[in-house]
Amino acid sequence: MLKKTIATTALLSLGTALPALAQDKTLTVGGYGGSFETLMKELIIPEFEKTHGVTIAFVPGNSTENLARLQAQKNAQELDVVILDDGPMYQADALGFCDAMVDSPAKENIYDIAKLGPNSIGIGFVATGFTYNTEWFEREGWDAPSSWKDLMDPKFEGILSIPPISNTYGLHTLVMEARLAGGGEEDIDPGFEVMANDIAPNVLVFEPSSGKMSELFQSEEIAVSIWGSGRTKSLADTGFPAAFAYPEEGAVALMLAACPVVDSDVPEEAQAFIDYLLDPEIQVRLADAMGAGPVNTEAELPAELAEVLPYGDKIADLVAVDWDVINPARQEWTSRWAREVER
Repeated sequence: MLKKTIATTALLSLGTALPALAQDKTLTVGGYGGSFETLMKELIIPEFEKTHGVTIAFVPGNSTENLARLQAQKNAQELDVVILDDGPMYQADALGFCDAMVDSPAKENIYDIAKLGPNSIGIGFVATGFTYNTEWFEREGWDAPSSWKDLMDPKFEGILSIPPISNTYGLHTLVMEARLAGGGEEDIDPGFEVMANDIAPNVLVFEPSSGKMSELFQSEEIAVSIWGSGRTKSLADTGFPAAFAYPEEGAVALMLAACPVVDSDVPEEAQAFIDYLLDPEIQVRLADAMGAGPVNTEAELPAELAEVLPYGDKIADLVAVDWDVINPARQEWTSRWAREVER
């Protein structure tokens, strides 16, 4: 693989300094776009570049896009580190795109649920549960939603939104409804039956876009949705009266996960960057800016963040889904969802 180098017009003007500067290392990181990209470039990347003598090139894209990028660039990977949702990360690891991670002190204080395998690790917790308009609920005299079964409540008819199964939040909903109806990942039929017959009639729109979901709340077209704790925090940070509710049966853990990519030409820096993301101070920055609860047990959140994010005692109550069962069936489930749920 050709060594990644920095080549700019400014460097070309430096004459004799060019040969030395051309040896600078570049670490290419694939991760989410939008606010996550802004966070990385403003609050995370500069410090790592300074302390490790490396330039980071950030490649934005959602988990599906970056997984597809790994597949398209097989045997000639552009990325050195990739950050994905946990479901796609299991796929990336199974397909052989993740290199084995090196043991390090940074990984010693990580929650067990965040240890995805020998080749990937969680870097932040998001909980899938209820987002709701507190003023609307207060106006109607409603208690906060407290159970996955509340999605069937007739009072939510036409004011509920759930992302589709192509979105992890929608997939989590299907699995939890299946479990509560006597099935689960290996017996998904009860989940489809409940979704199609009891929940879909309440749904205004199966909205995949986080931006449009926010608009639905702000225009008061919906009062409640299944969404993530981090998304809820971002909406509340705008001044909107949004709150997150943890279902009594358990909110589902959606992890931001990272792995070093195979055949990297800067493997030591790739390993070091993942360790850096696990540092307690960086974990707090991720929590504050992204609403991602820390996976490092030594990270200490201020009270206002600890109250709303997956943190401390809340971690033990998070539910993990079985991606080894889900991923091989996901294409079939997606087709079935289109036929039965969003018909």
